[in-house]
Amino acid sequence: MTIAVSSGAHPALVLNADYRPLSYYPLSLWSWQDTVKAVFLDRVNIVHEYDTTVRSPNLEFKLPSVVCLKTFVKPSRFPPFTRFNLFLRDRFQCQYCGTKEELTFDHLIPRSKGGQTTWENVITACSPCNLKKANKSCEQLNMWPMHMPFQPTIQDLHSNGRGFPPNYLHESWLDFLYWDTELEP
Repeated sequence: MTIAVSSGAHPALVLNADYRPLSYYPLSLWSWQDTVKAVFLDRVNIVHEYDTTVRSPNLEFKLPSVVCLKTFVKPSRFPPFTRFNLFLRDRFQCQYCGTKEELTFDHLIPRSKGGQTTWENVITACSPCNLKKANKSCEQLNMWPMHMPFQPTIQDLHSNGRGFPPNYLHESWLDFLYWDTELEP
């Protein structure tokens, strides 16, 4: 069966050479075009395929759904400081009131008072709490976060991320996700 494939359809899960996803949050996915290119450049092995076939004048090819890198990429121990990773560290909730609405971030030591934009000084906050705190310190308002900020490890984010699964998981990916979770007896 040969069909037209849209650019956003049929992503491939990308595994490291040890068969673990390169990242869980966000999930390491490549477009079908990047995946096919990596296959032809001999950078990956195909682990699973979709039923969908693409065709060129000389070749018919099933689209890969899971690929594994041939060369191991050493994962970094600490994630980059991004808004998404900050929200994931704080479980997508305001660290002052616990709401999950209107999220932004807040500097515990305000920038106007010399506070840095670092893991150890920034927390997830909702807009109302952020406006209430303004450029004051936690001590001035007696307004303390539920959890003090810290630099998370990749494992910390993986652990938190299990509570926020991606919107779409192809069935061929499931054997490679969450493999390190504890099995039930």
